[in-house]
Amino acid sequence: MSSASLAVPRHAHPDAARIAALSAAIAVNLVALLAVLRPMAPQLMQQMQHISEMTIHWIPAPPKVETPPDIELKPVPKPVPVPRTHVQPKPVSPPATTTDEGTLAAPPVPPAATPAVEPNVGTAPIEATLAYRAVPLKFPPAALRAHMEGTVVLKVLVDEQGVPQEVTIEQSSGYALLDRSARDQVLRGWRFQPATAGGQAVRAWARVPVSFNVNQL
Repeated sequence: MSSASLAVPRHAHPDAARIAALSAAIAVNLVALLAVLRPMAPQLMQQMQHISEMTIHWIPAPPKVETPPDIELKPVPKPVPVPRTHVQPKPVSPPATTTDEGTLAAPPVPPAATPAVEPNVGTAPIEATLAYRAVPLKFPPAALRAHMEGTVVLKVLVDEQGVPQEVTIEQSSGYALLDRSARDQVLRGWRFQPATAGGQAVRAWARVPVSFNVNQL
């Protein structure tokens, strides 16, 4: 066995000069740090004291708001219509009286009063188509000789008895002689059926044509 294999390993000893240098560097750094912190020491102490004197107020958590339950909407029931009963009044019978024979007899019921119908006094006459009864027409001799012909339309006011009261010429025949003859004959001899209003005879205006024709003589 060689002498190299039996060699005992050596442990390295720390270098004293390196240790001294590291210690000196640490010391220098500590001195520099203290020199820097020394002016700030009173301020740090005041801040620490102020922090220690501060009162911490705990804010309580807000109360929990309960969620309201859901509102269920129900349909409003429709009111049931109540049928109305119409009560007809009972007829009231007149009181009965007792006769000598013992039978009951109802009192006599007075007849209903009929309202009196006042005659149409002072009312304006109406216009109507009236039936009439004419007398044979007389041709004026002068008109006959002159061969005058034509139709006259007359407006006749008839009273409640059917008698002409007033006659006016509404449309001329073209001859004044024929117009006057027609007016006079209707006013003197013709009769009319009077007009009625509300079941009562009233005065009325009626239009009447009167024709003069030579061939009808």
